Formats: sequence, structure tokens, C-alpha cells
Amino acid sequence: MKRYTRTGDKGETSLIGSRVEKSHPQIEAMGHLDELNSQIGLAIAHQEDETLRIQLTKIQHDLFDLGSELMYAEAPPKMVDLSIVTELERWMDEWEESCPELVRFILPGGSVAAASLHVARTVCRRVERDLAALGVADRQLPYFNRLSDYLFTVARYANVVAGVPDQEYARGAAVFQPKRKKE
Repeated sequence: MKRYTRTGDKGETSLIGSRVEKSHPQIEAMGHLDELNSQIGLAIAHQEDETLRIQLTKIQHDLFDLGSELMYAEAPPKMVDLSIVTELERWMDEWEESCPELVRFILPGGSVAAASLHVARTVCRRVERDLAALGVADRQLPYFNRLSDYLFTVARYANVVAGVPDQEYARGAAVFQPKRKKE
């Protein structure tokens, strides 16, 4: 089987039951979901904790399952058991025990491992907005809402593992002061 089909060369692609423009909102959502899965793959590459790597890999599989529901032009069959939302909550509770108490907003970043998870979190929020706008996958919204919370939590944990403290946000903070030229 060849990788190329040439069927999309004129700006259209297939959903199950219909051909649509590649700019169709459902295709856009699927593209963002693919981007999220790729960002999680990058985050896995930066993680030292094996349990976290296993959980993130499971999430990648879940994202493929959830994405399969987006392949339908009409209302999709309910193909995914959303008990995976409860699983994310349980995992978050466990990771949070290792993190310092959160008393302020934090800036995304810290270690490379944490920063990659923060990027995945922001892409997850984009997928969530796409699905809300589509109105065809409302039942998936709790999963993506929880997933973004999970990614935030494990980003904080990744900083703990790396020995890098979270950078707290401070309104108007002048953290970087460029040197002034001598007159």
C-alpha cells in the first residue's frame, strides 16, 4: 500500500459519510488533536519518571480513540468509555501529593520536561475549544478539560523531579532588567 493517495490534492478530504474541505472545522479539530498527540509524544521524550511516561503513552492511545469519533460526518457512535476521565483524576491526585502547595499562579516553564507538558496543555485547551465550537463532541469535553488539568499537574511534578522550582507569577514583576548604555 502506498502512503500517498492523491485524493486530497484539490483541498478536500474524507470524513466517514462525506467529503469536506480541508478547512472544515471538524478537520481543523482533528488536526489540533493530532498536534496534541505529537506534543505529548515530545513530552514523553523529555520525562525521566517511568510511571509518567506510561501514563502519557496511555493518553496518546486514548486520543486516537477519541479522534476516531471525529471521523464521522454525522453524529458519531459512542465508541469511547469516558471512565478514562476518572482515571485522569486519580492520577492527578497521586501526582499532586509530590508537588508543593500551589498558592499563586505559575508561569509555564521551568525544566524542559515541564515546559513540554505546558505546551501540550495549551494545545489541549485549543482542542477543547474546537470541540465546544463543533457541538458534535460535547460528551468528550470533560476528558479534555481534565486532561489539561492533568498536564498542568504533571508539569509541576516534572519540575519537582528536575529540582527546578515553579516560577510564580507576579503582576508587573521586573524580573529581567536590561543593562543601560553608559552615556
